[in-house]
Amino acid sequence: MKDRKQLTFLLVGLAVALVLAGIVSFYASSSPDGLEKVAEDKGFIDTATQHATGDGPLADYGVSGVDNERLSGGLAGVIGVGLTVVIAGGLFLGLRAVRRRTEAGGDRPPTAVGGAPGR
Repeated sequence: MKDRKQLTFLLVGLAVALVLAGIVSFYASSSPDGLEKVAEDKGFIDTATQHATGDGPLADYGVSGVDNERLSGGLAGVIGVGLTVVIAGGLFLGLRAVRRRTEAGGDRPPTAVGGAPGR
């Protein structure tokens, strides 16, 4: 029963994140963020340069090639949530597998510097 509650909690959390990223992001402010605003106010916005991934597929909170600004932003949010779930989930499952193997007496965890192997 506990596993079912956890799965329900995770799925509801994922659904909320997807709704926030995909739909609510349509209504995000198009005003410059804090750093851009300060750069405009102080007069050094013209010295800004493009970063290495500035022309990437998800640059500037949108998906390149999608002309509709709202759809582009929503898709970028959904893709971001998906990538985060995949990466974090993979790390979680990998660490859990290592922990289970260690607890089962398989590979021993590393010892402290200069310490003797675990017993």
